[in-house]
Parts: sequence; C-alpha cells; structure tokens
Amino acid sequence: MTAGSGDEDRRGCGPVPEDDEAARFSALLEDNAEDLYENAPCGYLSTLMDGQIAKVNKTLLTWLGYRREDLVGRRRFADLLTVGGRLYHETHFAPLLSLQGEIGGIALELRAADGSRLPVLVTSTVKSGEDGKPLLIRTTLFDARDRRAYESELLRSRQAAEQARHEAEEARHEADQARAAAEEAYRLIEADRARLQRLTTTLQRSLLPPSLTGPAGVEVAAHYHTASADEVGGDFYDLFPLSRGSWGLFLGDVCGKGAAAAAVTSLVRYTLRAAAVYDPDPAAVLANLNTVLTHEYNGTDPRFCTVLFGVLTPDAEGSGFSLTLASGGHPPAILLRGEGGARHLPTPDGQLIGVIPDAHIATTTVHLGPGDTVLLYTDGLTEAHTAPLATPAGGGRYGDDALLDFTARLVPTTASGAITALRKLLDALGGGVDDDTALLALSVPHPGGEPRR
Repeated sequence: MTAGSGDEDRRGCGPVPEDDEAARFSALLEDNAEDLYENAPCGYLSTLMDGQIAKVNKTLLTWLGYRREDLVGRRRFADLLTVGGRLYHETHFAPLLSLQGEIGGIALELRAADGSRLPVLVTSTVKSGEDGKPLLIRTTLFDARDRRAYESELLRSRQAAEQARHEAEEARHEADQARAAAEEAYRLIEADRARLQRLTTTLQRSLLPPSLTGPAGVEVAAHYHTASADEVGGDFYDLFPLSRGSWGLFLGDVCGKGAAAAAVTSLVRYTLRAAAVYDPDPAAVLANLNTVLTHEYNGTDPRFCTVLFGVLTPDAEGSGFSLTLASGGHPPAILLRGEGGARHLPTPDGQLIGVIPDAHIATTTVHLGPGDTVLLYTDGLTEAHTAPLATPAGGGRYGDDALLDFTARLVPTTASGAITALRKLLDALGGGVDDDTALLALSVPHPGGEPRR
C-alpha cells in the first residue's frame, strides 16, 4: 500500500469508499449532537410562541422528575414556574422577550413533579424564519442550586456579620454608658473628697490658734505640717497669757486621727487653758488634764495624749526668761544656746496623759537668755521615713538624734529661722512624713536684733 492509495480502514481491511466514510461521519456528528443536547449540563427547552413546550432535553426532565410525554405538547413553560415565577414571567419576562427577542440571566424557580422548587437562571432567545416572523423560543436553564446555596450562605454570613456588628454596637454603647457612669461616679467621689478636705482643713484650723503673740522680748513662731488632707490630725499647740506677766504654752499629740481625735484635741486644749488659770504650775496642769481624760475616756475606748506644758516667766532683772516645762510622755524639747550648741531638755519618766489615774509628771526648768531658742515638736518629724544615706543611720526613721544634729547646725538662730529651716526639712522628707507634725519655737533676741555669728 502506498501513501497515495487513499485512507484505509483502521482495522487494516483495505480502503474505505469515500461515500461510506462521509455517511458514517455524518451519522457520528448527528449522534454526538443529539447526545450533547440530551445530556448537556444545563436544561434545554423549546416552546412555540404561545409557550407550549415542543422539545425538552433529558437533563431538565431529570431535574424536574417528569417524563417527556408529560410536558411536550401538554404544558407551557409558564406551567413549570412557581406562582411568583409565573407572575414575573407574564408581567416582565415575556414582554421583554417579545420586545427584545432575547433575554438572559433571569433568576426564576421551577416547580418539580414532587412539588419541590428548583432555582434556575433562564436565558431565552426568539428564533425567526427567513421571512422574519418568530417561529419558536429556545430557552436555556442553568441549575442555580449551588449559587442559591452560596447566596444563602452569603446571606447568612452577612446576617451573622450584621448581628455581630449590632452586638458590638450594643457592647460599645453599654461600655460608653459604663464609662460615663464611672466618670460620673469618679466626679462625685472627687467632689465628695474635695468637700471632705475642705471640712478637714476647716476643722484642723479650728483646733489651732489663728495667730500667736508672745510676751514682750520673746519671738514666737509655729508651723503645722499636714501629712494627709483627708484626715484631721491630733497634734496641737498654743501660747496664751497668764497672771503676773507669765505665759502658758503647750504642744502635744492626741492618739489617732479623724473626728474622734479632733474631739479629744478640743477637750485637751480647753482643759489645759482652764487648768492653767486655776493653778499655773505645769505639773498640776497636766495632772488635771490626766484626771479629765481618764474620767471621760475609759473602758473599751481609752483616749490619751503626749504633751509638754510650760510656763514662761520674765526675770526680775529683765535679763531673760525662766521656762518651766512639764512632760506627759512627750519627746523632750530642744534648747539652742546663742553661744552655740544644742541639747535636749530632759523630762525623764513622764508618763502618757489619760492612761492611768496617777500618771507621773516630769518637770525641768531652764533660763533663756539673749540668743537662746527653745523648740517643741511632735513625733511626726522624728518618726518620718527617710531614704538611704539621708541620715547618719543610713535610712529608716529620721530620729531624735538626727533632729538634734540638724538644729545644732542652725545655731545661732531665732524662732522664725528655726521654723523656716524645719519646714524645708519636712518638705524634703516628702511622702516619708506620714503623720502630722506640730512645731513651736520661742527665742530671746539679742539686744542688737540679729543673732551674732
């Protein structure tokens, strides 16, 4: 067999006549076209112009569960639609198809033989004859169940997102309300705290003399350091005239803080003044105070204080003053001599006032000459916390010895100079001072005015 002898049968049976080959190829094409139509992945439907079904492929029949003879020549396309679909077909789909000759991508629902619904996308085209007159309508239907499921899932996701957004908005709204409520509560708390601080400050001032005026020839200075603006402290001091040119003075500390301590402080100040008028002897004054406190406060609610009470009396020759101090468990006063040096004025074994009926009262007497200064203080200063290396002890409590060393470096000084230096010290200790501190200083100036250095 040569190359020019023509095509041969694939089974090697010799050449195939050209007429038979053309017939066989035509039959093959016709068979493939029919199979493609019947088993296409989409539904095909041909109807007359009135909608009567003339041809339908196997795919659509399978989808709907009909036999071919159930539809062809018996039903119209609109009969396969749901009620809503028929209404849309009559009012929109059919008029537009008639007007345009083609319409595509329309979502409709078919009603299957078992009553179930099948979502489809419909494309229809009008086929016309050679004379231009419409002959039939060819319709292609795509299964939209996957798309419908996707759209449903998308809708559910969108609804879930909307619900989440709504819940987030609600949560944010609740958070805003909670924040607003918290801010309002904070504002009210701050307003209450400010009112409390004003009341505390007013009450604290009422327990202290508005001003101090000493005897002629004596300079007086005082300071009250408040550790907390929220609580009334129990520290107190005063200076007042007695008979025959002498003056009474006291400084002390009531245990506790707040309104209860303020009440005791008021009673102590009143009692000290009244007792000094009755009998100015410092030991007798503190004994009277001890009697009042042990009588008024006993049992389960004892109240006590530490206190120094003194009487300042001018010398007959006018060279200075005599100061007698009585102590009820209070830290000793500090004497700063004009010529230099500082020391404690010992009042040993003085007991707390208000604890036992017959408390021991210790007394001491000192002469104050020109340039001398005496300092009375409460333990808020000496018990202040200090940073490491701030004191010779290297931290801890400030202490009596540190205060004595500090005041010794001030000599020569005056009452106002000593109080100014101690105010700066308290400010330097800052938050370490966690208890109120009262300071009272008296000095006898040099005749020339300024202290000699």
